[in-house]
Amino acid sequence: MDMKLEAVVIGVSDVDRAKHFYKGLGWREDADFMIDEGFRAVQLTPPGSPCSIQFGLGLPPARPGSVALFLAVPDIEAARAELIAHGADVSEVFHDAGGGLAVRADPATHAPGPDPERRSYASYATFADPDGNRYVVQELTTRLPGR
Repeated sequence: MDMKLEAVVIGVSDVDRAKHFYKGLGWREDADFMIDEGFRAVQLTPPGSPCSIQFGLGLPPARPGSVALFLAVPDIEAARAELIAHGADVSEVFHDAGGGLAVRADPATHAPGPDPERRSYASYATFADPDGNRYVVQELTTRLPGR
């Protein structure tokens, strides 16, 4: 049976501020349901993504700033420029100084610029939403086998 990740709940401290931030990035608003004063669900989806984010009131608990998500893009430099144009504070593009295909949390392992060989999964940029939820933008041009 196929199982597809549909949505991820992220914690935010101000629902309207978060909604404004993500819509400003060009993410599609799928839903904003306010059932009562204790329940509001907002869902937004990045362009071209099958998975969305959700936040609001009365959803499963998530501490603001506690989530880290990956956004896969075909061109890291173009994606960075677009995010900046939409108001995101995006890091410079970097790659792993050891030549790896995985981003490490320690900035000491980051080397400036895209991966010299432009290998898929090897070039990154990061940004955060107003609550500190972190996004890793990863250049992905060819998926690993089985993906």
